[in-house]
Amino acid sequence: MPLLAVAAWLSVRHRLGGPGRVTFALLLAAVALSWLGDGAATFTPFLPTLPAMLGFFGLAHVAYIVVFWRRLAVRPLAWAVAWLHVWWIGMVLTVAPHAGGLAVAVAAYGIVLACTCAASWRGPFPAWCGGIAFLASDSILAFRLFLPDMPHWTSPAVMLTYGVGQGLLVWAACRGLSSPGRGGE
Repeated sequence: MPLLAVAAWLSVRHRLGGPGRVTFALLLAAVALSWLGDGAATFTPFLPTLPAMLGFFGLAHVAYIVVFWRRLAVRPLAWAVAWLHVWWIGMVLTVAPHAGGLAVAVAAYGIVLACTCAASWRGPFPAWCGGIAFLASDSILAFRLFLPDMPHWTSPAVMLTYGVGQGLLVWAACRGLSSPGRGGE
């Protein structure tokens, strides 16, 4: 994640003025919070790992939502994202019975994740692809965490889709920030 943040900064550093700075700060916050989520056990050893991960990633998603919903939107929300309701209900019905005391937190995180995917729809096309990849990553991870009989190939699938999702979201945001009149201006 730190390398992704550096790459983002290098790609837009000469075009950051006015409201674009706020958008870029939100983008960096999303990447930094994701990094904290990735390393929750290391960065916050005094907290239970999974709730800390959910918290950091949840805040990262809120930053991405603001970036693509308010700052870099290029299209209105469409019925094309209505399937996210079905995804969320399916995930809750599948995962919550196995999540124990984290069921409510996992369901709430799912709402934030679905909102990230919906907000990414409003951004440039690579953002939508990144939102879907992120949704896939966290869905597979939820199955791995709470339904432990998942096949071994799902472990690299989590990181592959996560890396692709983060990369596409950041790339789309940087493209938007580099476009004239974008970035919240």
